[in-house]
Amino acid sequence: MSFFNTGNRVQKDTPIVLNLVIINVLVFIAQNLFNKEDLSLSDKLAIHNYSSDYFEPYQIVTNMFAHGGIGHIFFNMFALYTFGSILERVWGHKRFLIFYLICGLVASIASMFFLKDQLFFDSVNNQNVLQVGSALGASGAIMGLFAAFAYLFPNTELYIMFIPVPIKAKWAVALMVVLDLFGQFGPVKTGIGHYAHLSGLVTGFLLVLYWNKNNKKTFY
Repeated sequence: MSFFNTGNRVQKDTPIVLNLVIINVLVFIAQNLFNKEDLSLSDKLAIHNYSSDYFEPYQIVTNMFAHGGIGHIFFNMFALYTFGSILERVWGHKRFLIFYLICGLVASIASMFFLKDQLFFDSVNNQNVLQVGSALGASGAIMGLFAAFAYLFPNTELYIMFIPVPIKAKWAVALMVVLDLFGQFGPVKTGIGHYAHLSGLVTGFLLVLYWNKNNKKTFY
C-alpha cells in the first residue's frame, strides 16, 4: 500500500487533531477539579509499573490524555497541532489516528516496565516513605509524530526552544534522541519519561518506514 495519499484522499481539515486537543484539555481541567488529597484523578489516570499495587490496565490508555501541569499540556498540544495537522492531511483521518494511538500505547507499555516504586527515608518525619513511580502525558505519541514529520519533511527548518537559529527537522529529531538517551542513561536524573519519548519516537519511525517502504519519496 502506498504511503502517500493523493487527490481527494488528502484531507483539507484535521478533525482528529482538533478532537485530540479538546479531549486532552478537558481531561486536564478534570484533573485540576478533582485533585484533592483523598481523590486525585491524576493518580488514577497515570500509568504505573505493572507490578505496582497502584497499576490498573486502563491506565495504558488514560495516561496518554492526562498531563502534569500547564506547561506540560501546552507544549504537547502545540506540537500535536503543529506536526499532527500536517500529517493528518497527508495520511487522512483514520491512518493518522491509528498512528497516534500506536505510538502512545507503545510508550505506555514501556512505562509499565521502566517505572519503579521507591522506598526512601524521610529524615524530617523519621519514617520510610513510598515514592510511587508514575507517568502521564501525550509525549510518547507526540514524539512518534515528530519522527514521522522528520522522515517526510527532513529538510524543513524548525525553530527549537533555546536554539537561536532554525534547524532542519532531520537534525532536530536526532538532537532529541541524543538528549533523551542522555537523560535516560546519564548521571543526572531529570524525572522525565525519556523511555516513553524514545519508544514513541522509534515506533513512529518504524511505522512510517513500513508504510513508505514502496515509496521512498519525501516532501521538502
